Amino acid sequence: MQFGVFSVSDVTTDPTTGRTPSEAERIKDVVTIAKKAEEVGLDVFALGEHHNPPFFSSSPTTTLGYIAGQTERLQLSTATTLITTNDPVKIAEDFAMLQHLAGGRVDLMMGRGNTGPVYPWFGKDIREGIPLAIENYALLRRLWDSDVVDWEGRFRTPLRGFTSTPRPLDGVAPFVWHGSIRSPEIAEQAAYYGDGFFHNHIFWPAEHTKRMVEFYRRRFEHYGHGAADQAIVGLGGQVFMRKNSQDAVDEFRPYFDNAPVYGHGPSLEDFSRETPLTVGSPQQVIERTLGFRDYVGDYQRQLFLVDHAGLPLKTVLEQLDILGEEVVPVLRKEFAALKPAHVPDAPTHESLVAAKGATDPRVYAPADDVTGQAPEEAA
Repeated sequence: MQFGVFSVSDVTTDPTTGRTPSEAERIKDVVTIAKKAEEVGLDVFALGEHHNPPFFSSSPTTTLGYIAGQTERLQLSTATTLITTNDPVKIAEDFAMLQHLAGGRVDLMMGRGNTGPVYPWFGKDIREGIPLAIENYALLRRLWDSDVVDWEGRFRTPLRGFTSTPRPLDGVAPFVWHGSIRSPEIAEQAAYYGDGFFHNHIFWPAEHTKRMVEFYRRRFEHYGHGAADQAIVGLGGQVFMRKNSQDAVDEFRPYFDNAPVYGHGPSLEDFSRETPLTVGSPQQVIERTLGFRDYVGDYQRQLFLVDHAGLPLKTVLEQLDILGEEVVPVLRKEFAALKPAHVPDAPTHESLVAAKGATDPRVYAPADDVTGQAPEEAA
């Protein structure tokens, strides 16, 4: 099972000091957080995509490419790639390039985001959100899976004889997770392609998460990708930890109470009871996280949100130390002991290549006016 952290890239005032970090600080901090995640033994770092304040991450592939050059084994992902407003051609190109730069340590999470105005900013209609997600992803798969693409749809200019470059590393596209909190159509899409389904799991009660994951599992089996319990599931989560649980509650409360996302609403206690937010001791986080399996079954990826709501970098790095030293080692052992042998691990580039077999990703033009070589000469 993979464990990691994700960032939504918010730039938020620290309510205990009144200080707001600059965008430059937060960008540097998120690189530090990713490097720290690898240092403490986590598997994944994921970064969101936003195009509006107070968020800075408008180009996650740029940031992840920079992180790739400073890490060795960390799996790099997105917490959201906006399939509705990004051009599928650019997604295909950007992530194939990142895949090469990172030596295959790349996957991505498709989503529609939660910012309505982003649609008109990119010339799209929010009322077409689901059809956009379906059509754009179908084109993205074609661009990765076929060397030469002829395509025509509703939302984009046609393509004639188009080849997306670079081709995916080893001829194997990055693994895709489809992220959704509330849309069964997206769970259906993930199941249809045999891709992963990621439920962010940070705002909704367990019953809702259970229904969404069960629906995805049933449809995954329906489309012939394997048994329902072999479907690829990921969950988000929010934690804040101190050795003493009351110290964690006291320290985190002002951040919770003033956070743009959930501040000035339900109390910390009510929110913790009704959602997976866990504020307390490392043991409480371990017990709560192990309990997720009771309603989603065996799953492959657990990501925690730790760098939000104005928390200073020093505190975030302390949270990563606790995760790496006290929490994740126990979770790895316990989840591994519970997982049946037929349930797969999270896909990686290596496992996908082993399943498919590496292929020559180069595309040769007739009489090859691209490389100057015939295919048999270039091989």
